[in-house]
Amino acid sequence: MIYDIVIIGGGPAGLTAATYGCRAGKSVLVLEKETFGGQITWSPKVENFPGFVSISGAELGDRFMEQAMEQGAGVELEEAVSVRAEGDVKTVRCVSGAEFRGRSLIIAAGAKPRMLGIEREAELVGSGVCYCAVCDGAFYKGKAVAVNGGGNSALQDALLLSEKCSKVYLIHRRDSFRGEAKLVEALRQRENLEFIMNSSITAILGEDELRGIVVKTGEESRELPVEGLFVAIGHAPDLGAFGPLIELDGSGYAVSGEDCLTRSPGVFVAGDCRRKTVRQLTTAVADGSAAALAACAWLDR
Repeated sequence: MIYDIVIIGGGPAGLTAATYGCRAGKSVLVLEKETFGGQITWSPKVENFPGFVSISGAELGDRFMEQAMEQGAGVELEEAVSVRAEGDVKTVRCVSGAEFRGRSLIIAAGAKPRMLGIEREAELVGSGVCYCAVCDGAFYKGKAVAVNGGGNSALQDALLLSEKCSKVYLIHRRDSFRGEAKLVEALRQRENLEFIMNSSITAILGEDELRGIVVKTGEESRELPVEGLFVAIGHAPDLGAFGPLIELDGSGYAVSGEDCLTRSPGVFVAGDCRRKTVRQLTTAVADGSAAALAACAWLDR
């Protein structure tokens, strides 16, 4: 079977694209390698998505998938490893050896936050370990938290959290920040913020929930009693397999504007894998709708 639209990635962008594509009367297949719903399923609560005062990320992810399937989208738990373009048909090959063909292709593969790589980090994601202060910062109002990183994202996260939290520790492995000097100066004015430089996090404490971290500075280590750890050391898109079809910037993100077009006819990108300044749930679903409508217009040309 040749689908009208094959979508790589079953997160908010991909599933929104599927819904829009189906409603336009197109046959749609969504390929997802891990969890339908994407990274939002990590969040215990989502309170910044229009229409919901509060909803768990897992439930919201389920609703995205249910809506797409109700509209007629097909779904497959498969990991795409390459795409071959033959005329107007794009063939997606998966790890399992399965191949799926579509007249158009939407790449919504997302971008995963880089992890510290220390023991129990993955286990406590959503239970104290976080990667988005905008998404989860409100849950730590009045509590002590730590931010790890030295770029603009880390500085902005620390600034945001210092407005809500009783104490913020900003931990960086170097003696100076890569981020903007104005942000650093603004942080220096916050009485509840403490810089911990030339340091690294070596352990996470707590059983079912984060209760603290161990920070090493030189030869000395100390425990910090924090209830939230915000890791802000960058994101990593995984688009290498699609390099022949789309242009990537120096950080590995797809080069595309708000129209979600790429250099290859019939190939579109959407969501966090696209080069952009804001990566939020709302911008992901916006990309999904834009990419799907662009794909439909290309199919109807």
